[in-house]
Amino acid sequence: MMRRSSRNNWVLGLILGLVISCQGKNENSIPETSQAKSGERALAPEEADGNYPYRRLSTYGFFEGEMKKLEPASTLTLYRPASSLFTDYAWKSRFVYFPEGSQAEIVGDEMELPIGSILIKNFYYPNDFRNPEEGKRIIETRLMIHEEGGWQAYPYLWNEEQTDAVLKVVGAQLEVKFTDASGKDQIINYLVPNKNQCKSCHNKDEKLAPIGIQPKHLNHELDYGGFKSNQLAHWAQQGHLSGFEGVDAYPKVIDYEDQTQALDDRAMAYLDINCSHCHRAEGPASTSGLFLTYDQKDPLKLGVNKTPVAAGKGAGSFTYDIHPGKADQSILTYRMNSTEVGVAMPELGRTTVHEEGVALIRQWINSMPQSN
Repeated sequence: MMRRSSRNNWVLGLILGLVISCQGKNENSIPETSQAKSGERALAPEEADGNYPYRRLSTYGFFEGEMKKLEPASTLTLYRPASSLFTDYAWKSRFVYFPEGSQAEIVGDEMELPIGSILIKNFYYPNDFRNPEEGKRIIETRLMIHEEGGWQAYPYLWNEEQTDAVLKVVGAQLEVKFTDASGKDQIINYLVPNKNQCKSCHNKDEKLAPIGIQPKHLNHELDYGGFKSNQLAHWAQQGHLSGFEGVDAYPKVIDYEDQTQALDDRAMAYLDINCSHCHRAEGPASTSGLFLTYDQKDPLKLGVNKTPVAAGKGAGSFTYDIHPGKADQSILTYRMNSTEVGVAMPELGRTTVHEEGVALIRQWINSMPQSN
């Protein structure tokens, strides 16, 4: 557990947290909070309510040793959704912090995490995708903290030395260079979202909410280093999940990259993790009539022979969201294959085209029987 800092620092942190949440000041107006010393951790969430966000990522005490190694403290639990949201080919590592003695609960098809929980997602690029163990550059760490008033999102930008990351509520844009899996040198203008943009995707009924932590995304086996276990079962065994009824009691999304799986399942897994946070009944794109959750079976709600409600130039010269058997005449693939503002979908989170994702959805649409 994290140790208690001085009362003065606690009060200062409380005031700062209230100032940030109420006035929305940027990171340049945030004084330094107490720094975690060697071997010392910052306050645990249940002990420091209102003491967030810290200015520096290191203050939370999430990682042991050199921060750039991203070795989690014993208080963190590794997690990974079966399918991953595309973010300009960035690799990601994810952890969750549970306050001591607290438990998550599955309610319907959602995972309810206790107040004080923190989701930690690191975005990084191997220098050479062919030899990822040879080094990496960490770009950002995004925190989602379940506070008394609901979830809050805080983006942290890593420094060039890879020794720490600083809260960057205004976001950032930076050039990232790497060598891809085919040996080609790549340059990406990577966008770190500002704090307010986080809600554009993490939006459920106009409230900030996690995406990849849903039961359907966690109901698969994960290698924890030395042993493998279903994530939901592991959480239950560790005492972090109450009322667990066994893995067969919950829905399950597959990995869309697994080419041994059925094409329909792979396509729906891709659309779910990349699109359904907006395109669902509780999302900001609900008025589109396009619902792209993994369990969607209604062809019209999937966009088959469906004309868009108000796509504007996003429709291009095409008529249907999905034109069965004709991927190159479908609005869905047209928008996925674009980086133009007002056309590209998703609207945020990428500045490049996910070529493999487009190929998968094209194959899926082309496999559909053509309508008369």
